[in-house]
Amino acid sequence: MTEQKLEAATLKLKQRQEKSKEKIPPLYKILLLNDDYTPMEFVIEVLILFFSMNQEQATHVMLKIHTEGVGVCGVYTSDIASTKVNQVIDFAIRNKHPLKCVMEKN
Repeated sequence: MTEQKLEAATLKLKQRQEKSKEKIPPLYKILLLNDDYTPMEFVIEVLILFFSMNQEQATHVMLKIHTEGVGVCGVYTSDIASTKVNQVIDFAIRNKHPLKCVMEKN
């Protein structure tokens, strides 16, 4: 009888632990889309300013965007991704460039 109580208590404890685990929020990729008008230097500047890339990383991503049409800038939670997308779009508009930045579920 004591073993059964111990097993039941162990099972309840495991169930509580599983329920109490925090859910990981969904992640979103931020993508920059290629266009024929935005200068490559501006794309590099965006990657350095908003995505904390160094010159080499930013150049690599910029070339990927240029050759493949799209490049991943980073992966973030929904709120952060949305904020970064809006910041990039606003920065592009202020600088009179048609650069497109979007987010999609990872």
